[in-house]
Amino acid sequence: MDLSALRRFPDVEGPGLAAADAADRLLLDEGAAAIAGTAPGALVVVDDAYGALTLGAAETGARRIRVHQDLITGERALAANAERLGPADRFDSVPLGPETFRGATTVLLRLPRALDRLAEVAALIAAYADPSVRLFATGRIKHMSVSMNEVLHTVFDRVDVTRARQKSRVLIASGPRVSDGAHATAEWPRRLNHPDLGLTVVAHGGVFAGTRIDIGTRFLLDQSPQFPDVASAVDLACGSGVIAAALARRHPTLRVTATDRSAAAVSSARATARANGVADRVVVVPADGAETLPNATQELVLLNPPFHSDAALSTGIAEHLFVEAARALRPGGELWCVWNSHLRYRPALERIVGPTRQIARNRKFTVTASARR
Repeated sequence: MDLSALRRFPDVEGPGLAAADAADRLLLDEGAAAIAGTAPGALVVVDDAYGALTLGAAETGARRIRVHQDLITGERALAANAERLGPADRFDSVPLGPETFRGATTVLLRLPRALDRLAEVAALIAAYADPSVRLFATGRIKHMSVSMNEVLHTVFDRVDVTRARQKSRVLIASGPRVSDGAHATAEWPRRLNHPDLGLTVVAHGGVFAGTRIDIGTRFLLDQSPQFPDVASAVDLACGSGVIAAALARRHPTLRVTATDRSAAAVSSARATARANGVADRVVVVPADGAETLPNATQELVLLNPPFHSDAALSTGIAEHLFVEAARALRPGGELWCVWNSHLRYRPALERIVGPTRQIARNRKFTVTASARR
């Protein structure tokens, strides 16, 4: 398959943002024999960014592939690429859990940026896959570390490392220790109490900041006494759901809609809402931005935007979320946003949303409020 024909759409596209790279190609080459020898239904692909691994494996003859992608945009990109390039009938998208890996003999994984995501996925594989399973995990060398090998060694007997090619490598793990995997899966999701904010945060692996509360989110919450007095609010790109839960606890009648494109974040945010006793007023939905919300209906949107798309640094995802917020806000409604000051988002906020005023600024972060025109 010509992987260069793949697209990232509906995710952010632009210069330097490819849908497939040398790491995908290396994994498909290193795992070719294993993929070809895997029985139908026994191949699992995890966190395939835009379909390169899944469609590459299908092209070599794999059938009934189970695919889990954390990002809803990745899942949609895979479906769109399969519809456009084929084959579209050789895989099924599934949620992450024991059934994802039960009976699997080959797993292809795009290595995550976060070690805790790798730890959670590796534990599930070791606990539920076939004892003969081999995990092929690929990444760009600049995003890999020896710590990844160490994480895999906690639940696998053996971890081999391929030779580098085009600044990419593949880790091959085998010999799963079922009891260690089962013990490790019991650690997820993790939870941590934050007495200073009166919050408990629950998080699965890979969610931004994990069970911590990052300093940008804290700075935004510090400004909450100045938030408009509204009946409902939106926590856009909610992560573990800290903002949604904090607002719901501080305002007993407020209803919050929290959205995120990450399945791990959605699960975490729901768990955080339950842990803080506000699940009846916090609705968490998987979505690309505010796509589930009607146009011009929202009074207040809160956002701590990510500044990377997959492994690439990009301001495109933030601007995409600004557009989503602008579409959902009613005239006069406000987007309150916290951002790293060096990113200088204010002109974009002015252009996309409307008149923007600075609410607070410290050495690292700026909080702004943008009123919808």
